[in-house]
Parts: sequence; structure tokens; C-alpha cells
Amino acid sequence: MIVKGGDDAGGVGFGGGGGKLLRGFGSLIRRKQVDSVHVRGHAQLARKLSAVDLVGIGVGATIGAGVYILIGTVAREQAGPALVISLLIAGIAAALSALCYAELACRCPSAGSAYHYTYICIGEGVAWLVGWSLILEYTIGASAVARGITPNLALFFGGQENLPVFLARHTLPGLGIVVDPCAAALILFVTLLLCLGIKESAMAQSIVTTVNVIVMLFIIIVGGYLGFTSGWVGYELPSGYFPYGVNGMFAGSAIVFFSYIGFDSVSSTAEEVKNPQRDLPIGISTALAICCILYMLVAAVIVGLVPYYELNPDTPISSAFSSYGMDWAVYLITTGAVTALFSSLLGSVLPQPRVFMAMARDGLLPSFFSDIHRRTQIPLKSTIVVGVFAAALAFFMDVSQLAGMVSVGTLLAFTTVAVSVLIIRYVPPDEVPIPSSLLSSVDPLVSHSGGDTEEDRAMSSVDLSNYYENNHLRDKSEFLLGHPLIIKEVTKDEQIEKSRRKLAAWAIAFLCIGILIVAGAASAESCPRILRFTLCGMGAILLLCSLIVLACTEQDDTRHSFGHSGGFACPCVPFLPAACILINTYLLIDLGAATWLRVSVWLLIGVLIYLFYGRTHSSLLNAIYVPSAYADEIHRSQANHLA
Repeated sequence: MIVKGGDDAGGVGFGGGGGKLLRGFGSLIRRKQVDSVHVRGHAQLARKLSAVDLVGIGVGATIGAGVYILIGTVAREQAGPALVISLLIAGIAAALSALCYAELACRCPSAGSAYHYTYICIGEGVAWLVGWSLILEYTIGASAVARGITPNLALFFGGQENLPVFLARHTLPGLGIVVDPCAAALILFVTLLLCLGIKESAMAQSIVTTVNVIVMLFIIIVGGYLGFTSGWVGYELPSGYFPYGVNGMFAGSAIVFFSYIGFDSVSSTAEEVKNPQRDLPIGISTALAICCILYMLVAAVIVGLVPYYELNPDTPISSAFSSYGMDWAVYLITTGAVTALFSSLLGSVLPQPRVFMAMARDGLLPSFFSDIHRRTQIPLKSTIVVGVFAAALAFFMDVSQLAGMVSVGTLLAFTTVAVSVLIIRYVPPDEVPIPSSLLSSVDPLVSHSGGDTEEDRAMSSVDLSNYYENNHLRDKSEFLLGHPLIIKEVTKDEQIEKSRRKLAAWAIAFLCIGILIVAGAASAESCPRILRFTLCGMGAILLLCSLIVLACTEQDDTRHSFGHSGGFACPCVPFLPAACILINTYLLIDLGAATWLRVSVWLLIGVLIYLFYGRTHSSLLNAIYVPSAYADEIHRSQANHLA
């Protein structure tokens, strides 16, 4: 593909030609360019964050209610004392996604996180769904966390009945709705904090996170001392270390996996990092490592102090210390729980305005959301709108039954990020969108292929070659030499490279299909066993063959210069991204029909908004795609023309 209109370009396959069958889906597959000096027509966020700030944001967003509540339920019902291994396995699985995030955050250090990466590598349609799902994730996540703070905060007042009237929960007469003023007030306070600026927000996050980590260290040190003096009674069980077997341990891993999903908040601040190529990988990896170590140490202490079947599922840590006569420690542990939930709330509200801003910059949402405040250099309007909406949701609605919907956005983002890494390594986008007005000022004849008519905008290199053949042009070179941006003679090396890209693109596609079949068959417990094994076998064969093809195929040479070079590179490609896609796809399918039914309503709303607004207001609507090699030449020509 050489020159194509915006309605039919930019995301076909994984960098190849569009073809006539895909013209109707042109808006779904168009891809944007990595931000550069040429395309940064919008205001930039303030670059004030260091690696230390990123670690604070990552740890604060990750360590929430999971360590104070979830470990008790998982230990009692799934893993038993093997909870420590479950946390390790979940941490390793989360690290796969973190490594993929680290590479893309370095290459494409702009706001928007997974939405931004997906738009660059896969296409506008999938990027919209990812961004729309992330909005749902952050909104429900923030509301659920805020509602969870109220009962913990009430412990300092001696119970919820002793809370001040303006903070206590009330039931609206006649409606049966339980309102939570405390949750709404907390979200509004966090919103106000975020409006002060990113550096101030990061400092507050670091302070709260430090308090939380100190409490966890207290649990580890004092709990370890109690364990050594009492002989670790929780491990001396007749049922052994694996009371629920290996399957129970892996089931526990799938549940506690969601306790690690805060590092995407770090990547959402990529545009505000002083040195993104160095600091982003450090921030993501260090935050994840700290959380994994703390989780495992706390779990090892708690399941050792008390037999797993005696743990209180609601307050496992407090009940374990109370059984040793340390009731006073309950207040300290509750302080840790409140600070953990508060920092998690801050981590849930922080990324959402930046996703809104990124989508508005691309024209998929109104420009109102992309406005940057001149003094604080943050998306102030988006932050206020997000905060007020989340506060209203937390005030009126108990979203605990919607918690599963949060996982959809996270897992969908993790999956597309891993696919994007494969695309960048094997078939990185080789075309750049150029505004039709810019190209028309450089070459009026070339701009004709991106004109106002659908037929002109849809013309591809295949159509051009057919046009020449059908009209029996004897010497095409006379026409083409005058317009090198349209077509050039294809050398043997270029033909080999084209074949390599096509093979790699099909291998990536079949890899995803094979993973989908395997994950779907493994989750379909209601299907006959023979059918499940047959589908699993077919999917596994497709998956392995695709992996072998990718492993034997050379990665694209242009991957080194794609985006911002010099940053972190994900290791073990294609195996690590493939494992990441497999794990996340399985967890996505395993969420259950009820969750997907609720999510489908939200996604349907998103599809309607995209069809009636985003598709026709996209910044790529009238873009024309030219080979990357000529993009700089066009911009230089434009600069000379203006000079």
C-alpha cells in the first residue's frame, strides 16, 4: 500500500494492504502515528515525574483491599497455606503484561496507556473499545474502593452507627437506596487533590503509600516474631501444604491476579515523566516487585499464625493478631487498610482523565476533554467531570456486584498490549497518516487520491496498478518518476520483505485464533469432554505452529527506530507476549456470562457513540497514508513552502 485515504487505511491486517473487502471497515482499521514533533499540535502535560514518583504511584494503585481482605477468602476456600505460591504465580503472570507495557510506554510515551498503544498498532476500532472499557474500569473501581473505605473508617468511631451523620450511610425512604456520603466526599477530595497538579498528586500518593508499607512491615515483623515463638501452628496441619490440591492453588492464583493490576496507572502518566525511556521501566518493574514481595510475606505470616480454615474472610489480618491477644493492633492494621484503599482510590481516579484526554485529542470524544490547564498543565476539565461522576455513582449505588466488570477493561487492555508488542516486532506500521491539506500543498496530484469522494479516498496501490494495466500504459516509469511518493519499482529485497511481513501477520492472526479456541474450550465446562479435548487439541496445534513460525521469522529491522528508540525492550518475544495473551484471554472468558451480559450493555453504548460521533470526528478522517520513509520529506517540503 502506497497512498491511501483515511477511511480505508492505517490498520489493515498488521501493516499490509487493505483490499476491497475491507473498505467498509476503513474507520475501524486506521492507525495513528506515534507522537512526534510533526504531530504534536496539542498542548503537552507537565513533565515533572521521576522514577521514585512512578514507584509510589504504582505501589499505591496496586496495594488495596486485596492484601487486607482477599487473602483470607482465597486461603479459606481455594489455596490454604499454598496461598504464598498462588501469589507468586499471579505475580509472574502480571509481570508478563508489565514487561509488554514497559516496552510500549517507552516507545510511545503519551497519555492514554493501552488505548494509545492499541490505536498506533492495531486500529481505531479496537482502540475505542479498549479506551471505553478502561473508562468503565476506572469509574466502577473508584466507586467500589470509596464505598469500601466507609466501614473501615467506621472502626475508628466504634462502628458505623457512631459515624457522624454527614458521613454515615442512610437508606432513602421509599426507594431502598443506601447512599454513602463518605464515599462521595472521599472521591471529591481526591479529585481536588488531582486538580492541584501531577507533582502534588504524586507526593500525596507517596506519603499515603509509605504509611501503608510501614503498616505492612509491622505485620510482617511482629507477625513473624509471633510465628517463631508459637511454632507456626498454621503450617502444622494434617492436610498438608496443599489442602485443595494443585488445582486449588492455581484457582487462587486466578483470583489474586487482580491484586496486581495497578501498574497500568504508571503507564498512563507516561507523558508527564521527565525521562520516560529510563524511568517508566524502572517504575513499573520496581512497583510490581515491591507489591509481590510484600503480598507474599504478609500471606506467609498470616497463614502461619492461624490455620487457614480459622481465618476471618472479612478481616483475616486483624483476626489473626486478635487470636494472640493483640487487639490493639487492630487499629494499626485498620489504618493500613484505610491508607491502602485511599491510595488505590487515587490510583483509580488519576488515569481516567488522561484516557479521556487522549481520546478527545484523537477526535473520538469532544475537544472539551482535551483542554489542558495553563498553570497546572493537567486535563483539569476531564478531572473534574470524572471526579463528579464517580462521586455521584459512589453516593447512590453499591457497585460491589459490578466488580467483575472492572476486570474486563484490565484484561482487554493487557491482551491488546501484548498483541501490539508482536506487531511492533514483526510488522510495525510502515505508513504514516498525513493531513490531506498538508499533502495537497506539497503535491497536488498525489492529493487527488485523498479527495472528497469515497472512491478517491479508497484507492490503494492495488487499484493503481490495476488502473495502469487496464489502460495499457507502455512506459509507466515516465509517469511514476515524476511522482515518487505514489509508486516505485519493487526490488527483489522489497518483495522478500513484503512476503516476510505477510507471513508474520498471518502467524500473529492464527496465534490469536488458536489462543481463543484453547481458552474457550478450557472454560466451557458445560460442553461434552470429547468436544472440549478436540477443540483444545486443534487450538493448541494452531497456537504452537504459529509460535514456531514467528520464532523462525526474522523480526522487522525498523522495530529499532519505531517510535522513541533507546528504551526498554520486552524479552523472549514471541513467547512472552503469547503467554500473556493466553493467560489474559482465559481469564476474560472465565469471567462468566452474567459479567459479560452487563459489560455488553456498556460496550453497546460505546459502539453507538463511536458510530454517531467518534467515527465522523476522528482526526484521521481525511488523512492520507504515505510510506514512513517519505513522511519527513513531506514535512520538510511543507516547512520550506511556508518559509
